[in-house]
Amino acid sequence: MIIIDKLCYQSKLRYINATEKFAFTALTLILCIVSRSFTVSALVLFLTGILTVKGGGIPASCYLRAMLVPVVFLTLSTLAIMVNITKTPLDAFALPVSSYYITGSSTGIIAGLRLTATALSCVSCLYFLSMNTPVTDILEVLKRLRVPRILLELMLLTYRFIFLMLSLSTAITTAQNSRLGNKDLKTSRTSFALMASSVLVLSLKQQNALYDAMESRCYDGIIRILPEQHPAKRKEILAIAVCELFLATLTFLMKIIRR
Repeated sequence: MIIIDKLCYQSKLRYINATEKFAFTALTLILCIVSRSFTVSALVLFLTGILTVKGGGIPASCYLRAMLVPVVFLTLSTLAIMVNITKTPLDAFALPVSSYYITGSSTGIIAGLRLTATALSCVSCLYFLSMNTPVTDILEVLKRLRVPRILLELMLLTYRFIFLMLSLSTAITTAQNSRLGNKDLKTSRTSFALMASSVLVLSLKQQNALYDAMESRCYDGIIRILPEQHPAKRKEILAIAVCELFLATLTFLMKIIRR
């Protein structure tokens, strides 16, 4: 089982109404994007982190490890904004290399840091939803929002086959390791190629078996899932409304200050 999927079923917030969590995530994410503010981003990072770790009971080590993935990606991607190679040095820093400079401007550095902060706060919002809400509940919310059924079924089947392919690849890799299939770089490359081709063939066979099983159970083109009912509570709705109103007010004030 994928670690995020395992955590969402163990979360203390799992039985909170999924529509509430989806609305909180979507509104907070939109406000983060609109604000592009260090203050709002830091506040959202702190709030969603507390809700996920303290409210949901997700281990802090798992949450921090999950956040490291976008941190590394964003660090590498924002270097393109913060660092330039030109013949004219800019105001922040300049390292001469032959007739060129590896340089950067204060505006570019601030823009890169702001982009990183905004992206991290958005990722923390999505982690809050994914670590505290099962995928079936999220799909049920999307169904109520009139998302086309074909997209929902593709999402569900893709989600199902992620586990299948991970299970197959893990079993094959374990068998290869027991036979010294990864003892050096050359054999590792060969083993990986064999593993990838085997996973492809086996997953196609599993797909055919799954379709046959669905057909034998009167599949008519629609995958039906019995949703769990978790009624919304007034205090939770009020808390979300207060939080979003505060973030919206802060976003508005930050926009005025920048002008």
